Amino acid sequence: MNEQNVTRVYHPAFILLGIPGLEFIHFWIAFPFFFMYILVLLGNVTVLLVVKSNASLQNPLHLFLCMLAATDLTLCSSIMPKMLGSFWFQSRGIGFEACLFQMFLIHSFSFVKSGVLLAMAFDRYVAICIPLRHVTILTRSTILTVGLLIAIKGVLLIMPFPLLLERQPFCENNIIAHSYCEHMAVVKLVCGNATLNAIYGLFVAVLVVGVDGMLIALSYYMILRSVLHLPTNEARLKAFSTCGSHVCAILLFYIPALFTFLAHRFFHNIPLHVHILLANSYLMIPPMLNPLIYGLKTQKIRSRISNVFCSHRV
Repeated sequence: MNEQNVTRVYHPAFILLGIPGLEFIHFWIAFPFFFMYILVLLGNVTVLLVVKSNASLQNPLHLFLCMLAATDLTLCSSIMPKMLGSFWFQSRGIGFEACLFQMFLIHSFSFVKSGVLLAMAFDRYVAICIPLRHVTILTRSTILTVGLLIAIKGVLLIMPFPLLLERQPFCENNIIAHSYCEHMAVVKLVCGNATLNAIYGLFVAVLVVGVDGMLIALSYYMILRSVLHLPTNEARLKAFSTCGSHVCAILLFYIPALFTFLAHRFFHNIPLHVHILLANSYLMIPPMLNPLIYGLKTQKIRSRISNVFCSHRV
């Protein structure tokens, strides 16, 4: 048997294994994921509708919040319907093109989300540290331009993922040891030399998380310095409460995301089900909490939602 027959180039349909080691409770694990997904839909759609229906909320903070809500909705919706179908109805098959498209959505919008979090941190820095220039710096056209650049960055950085994989030969083993088409989980099925895929994936992850993370940390450091100079304890406590919740939301996204990117390459002794549960958590838990942390802690949004519920009750 020659080598060409062993490593022939073809595009297989894949089978998503789910959470290896926990297959016997897949049916029950799906329920908390389903409820989290419902909360993600309710919370983020509510934020979008409230901001859209109220002209006074269409300022930099809330426009960036809408970008974050739309990104979270896309991220969760790219994995949850297929994952729930796999866990509840044993619908584990996914076509090659569908798998690459899911991979593109997950990773590109993860990087878009990182850019939106950076933009929101910069917005908070301008609002707290140089409030008199907030309106002139972050105009509506500037916000739209920033959002467009963030989206273009995410697309351009991730586009090589599916393009490189499309040119690779795949072996007979078509089982993806994951609950969705994660880049490195698919790369492991390649029969050819996938070094370029692995190196580029690691480079992009470290570049985006490293640069965006450092700039976010710098923004909140400058905010902290300004907060410490506020005249009253009440103002300082309010600023600490708001910024503290924002930092917690950011860490809930970045820490599991960075761990997920690095686990395939360096943390081979970690049980696979732990790795995959963390990979799902960074895609599900922050989108579920962001409407609470960024939305309901904002007085205008909270008041608007309260008015809607009160009017319906009347």
